[in-house]
Amino acid sequence: MTSFRFEALKAASNRKPVAVPELGKKSEIFGSNVFNDKAMRQHLTSEAYKAVRSAMDYGTKIDRKMADFVALGMKEWAMSKGVTHYTHWFQPLTGTTAEKHDAFFETSFDGADPVEKFSGSLLVQQEPDASSFPNGGIRNTFEARGYTAWDPTSPAFIFGTTLCIPTVFVSYTGEALDNKTPLLRALLSIDEAATEVAKFFDKNVKKVTPTLGWEQEYFLIDDALAASRPDILQTGRTLLGHVSAKGQQLEDHYFGSIPTRVLNYMRDLENECMLLGIPVKTRHNEVAPNQFELAPIFEETNLAVDHNSLLMDVMQKVGERHHFKVLFHEKPFKGVNGSGKHNNWSLATDTGVNLLAPGKTPNSNLQFLTFFINTIKAVSIYEELLRASIASASNDHRLGANEAPPAIISIFIGQQLTKVLEELEGVSTGKLSPEEKTDLKLNVVGKIPDVLLDNTDRNRTSPFAFTGNKFEFRAVGSTANCANAMTTLNAIVAKQLIDFKKEVDALVETGLKKDEAIFNVLREYIKETKNILFEGDGYSKEWEEEAARRGLSNHKTTPSALKAKVSQKSLDLFSELNVMNNTEVEARYEIELEDYIKKIQIEGRVLGDIVRNHIIPTAFKYQNILIKNIKGFKDIFGDGYEEYAGEQLIILKKISMHVNELNAKLHLMMDARKEANVVESLEEKAHAYCDKVKPYYDEIRYHADKLELMVDNEYWVLTKYRELLFTR
Repeated sequence: MTSFRFEALKAASNRKPVAVPELGKKSEIFGSNVFNDKAMRQHLTSEAYKAVRSAMDYGTKIDRKMADFVALGMKEWAMSKGVTHYTHWFQPLTGTTAEKHDAFFETSFDGADPVEKFSGSLLVQQEPDASSFPNGGIRNTFEARGYTAWDPTSPAFIFGTTLCIPTVFVSYTGEALDNKTPLLRALLSIDEAATEVAKFFDKNVKKVTPTLGWEQEYFLIDDALAASRPDILQTGRTLLGHVSAKGQQLEDHYFGSIPTRVLNYMRDLENECMLLGIPVKTRHNEVAPNQFELAPIFEETNLAVDHNSLLMDVMQKVGERHHFKVLFHEKPFKGVNGSGKHNNWSLATDTGVNLLAPGKTPNSNLQFLTFFINTIKAVSIYEELLRASIASASNDHRLGANEAPPAIISIFIGQQLTKVLEELEGVSTGKLSPEEKTDLKLNVVGKIPDVLLDNTDRNRTSPFAFTGNKFEFRAVGSTANCANAMTTLNAIVAKQLIDFKKEVDALVETGLKKDEAIFNVLREYIKETKNILFEGDGYSKEWEEEAARRGLSNHKTTPSALKAKVSQKSLDLFSELNVMNNTEVEARYEIELEDYIKKIQIEGRVLGDIVRNHIIPTAFKYQNILIKNIKGFKDIFGDGYEEYAGEQLIILKKISMHVNELNAKLHLMMDARKEANVVESLEEKAHAYCDKVKPYYDEIRYHADKLELMVDNEYWVLTKYRELLFTR
């Protein structure tokens, strides 16, 4: 195994950058492999094109007859590009994507006259075997029927020689078995709710579209080095390994010159993204060694979620060409920054207005404040649910660390907007005097564009920060499907906007003018949401104490955080908006608990395997060398040998102590795991793994990492941090 480590290092050190062809200007190749508007105009009849556009823009259904025309045009387009197969591409509750490929190929009953065929029925709906996907008790295992149904709002695309058709995935009884279905429902809810509120300011608004711009952080490790680490291969992170003497403390990697191999990987990845219509724009080194980031231009949320899910798959496949293993885990290495997936969220009208961007007039700024304050109000009410939406075993390692926001959900808005809210809070109840209206619109609301010029700084410790014209949800984990967080965020804001409109309408009925009613309601919201606003250091102990006084939750672990998903408040929210029924919510709670248990369980098994079969045997081998050395001193110097072999004896004893502790902690962990495994309740089992099993991981790691410092480098079998993080 030791030779495996050195062979891997040799292979990694001898890598040459992979040549990447130039495909032309990005603007020319963008979307070439997407059945986008341009492709539809060329390959669909005018009636079929109008049907698809209507479905995309207004959610209208496409009848089966028209679907046949769409399928024919889609097949002709795909085959003209060398495509041989098609698949319904969906996002089951595994956190990844799924696909089953079928050929554009059929024969007659007797096997004669083979043809390429693709009908509307095959486009619109398919019936994959759903028995092996997580269902959370929605179906019995023997009831395998599940349906994938075409989502025309997200265009089909070609990857390799396969036409991929984005779809939803539902059970035989209609419950959602995927991440996309609840997201689409939430987006519909916020469209309707936000449109009604936007009409307070512009009667021409007919549609509001939530937008999303994600930022994907990741690590790149040479695939030979990754293959030498069983923990990386099986868990996505290092369970053992002493921190490197040089890590990120010199801050020399962040925004530094991109290594050549990595740059070629990025260029190759960008080529694939351009062909697939993923509008990636930014690339750079991140804070930790061998950590990087890419980010796209904002898109409609459903499409952005699809693109991020697709991207993570593409990144791994491109990585293989460049001999890289892409690590998405939130904390793959101890002692250096982990990775997140910042979700930048806003609302855009069909009239071209960003509702979270201040305008040039008092009226447009009142509109901005309305959506700005309602978002704050929504987060203040549902902060526990928002925390639950980003809970996972891997994200638990990152939240609260020195590079990521804490588990306490709070909002950063900056000093200037804080002052604006403080002035709005002073609005009198009921009708406003002419002087108050003038003062508000000219001296407060009217000045927002000016005060925001210097208000785009970010508080890195804030999980939910306003950054000029959008909110940045920074607590989302790098492995996460964005749909979970976006479903929750859009749902809670939709609910709040519905309630806001009801309150404003009620005040208008009492005789208040519309603006006065809006000011009055916003004033109360400002008073009610002070507990969620925080401008200081989210890492400080003082903030934990202050947050507790404010009544904010601080769920530091996934089993604790997830409970909010099935609270009556959450069930009522999702049910009222038709985002998810109680069965669908409870199923997801069960699935996420089970996922947490399995991941901690796998880590425990891998850790035990490495310690028993790699670390302890290596320690014994080195002990034997020391023993032989000490015996040599005794043979030469007799009874006075300890004077000369004193250091060897000390090392020998220390190694024995660490080995004994490793064995003891390993047995305690295994016993705790056995006890947890017999717990029937998923909720109790998750807490058992979290509170009684997982704590042993750090204790075991401590002794293993101490042995790494003591055992001769030539004998140590696991590739070390300095090699993983600095081999480029």
